[in-house]
Amino acid sequence: MLNNISYFLIFGKPLMMYLGIIVLTLFSTTAYFGWRALTGRGTVKRHLMMVKISFAVAAVHAVLGILAFF
Repeated sequence: MLNNISYFLIFGKPLMMYLGIIVLTLFSTTAYFGWRALTGRGTVKRHLMMVKISFAVAAVHAVLGILAFF
């Protein structure tokens, strides 16, 4: 059943590919907000919010990827 969700096609590509792209974008955005907070031009609060969102999406991506083989 989860195999069907993991390999659900969107524009001919599996959902897992799109989740991977989203995770990469979220981690890059998180690093950018961390850099801005470190230089004093941003807030740590925004960085921590992005960390939580990034890890949540990455966890979904990882679980779907692992369970696709079971």
